[in-house]
Amino acid sequence: MPTTLSPELFEHLQGEQLVLLGTVDVETTAPSVNAISWVKSLSKEKIRFTVTNNSRIVTNIKENPHVVLTVVGLETVYSINGKANILQETMEGVPLKLAKIEVDIDKVFESMFWGAKIVQEPVYEKTYNEKKAKELDVQVYDALMK
Repeated sequence: MPTTLSPELFEHLQGEQLVLLGTVDVETTAPSVNAISWVKSLSKEKIRFTVTNNSRIVTNIKENPHVVLTVVGLETVYSINGKANILQETMEGVPLKLAKIEVDIDKVFESMFWGAKIVQEPVYEKTYNEKKAKELDVQVYDALMK
């Protein structure tokens, strides 16, 4: 089983992708899944993402760093298991209070059911000011990759 991102998956994870993040809920110990979008591959072995620093995701990772990132793309579904580390509680250079989180990848596998392929990837649009959204994205990705 692969332990790093393929070149194609690395390129796919260069931002603006809908990714599902699985963590273990700190109170219930049940699985918790959230949709995130500020996600970017740093290397074949590492992925970075950011969420608001008061998010339950941050609390969950502090208690149990094991995460799963689910990516729908490249005609399939990938599950990326790894260990998350909070690099910064509050990133500098962005107007929001965002935590910088890095995942060390343990394994990558296709989790699409047999005999099918994805024919249309998830698409989302931001519902707030388009110009401000683009400016914020640039600031966030710059800070995330520092």
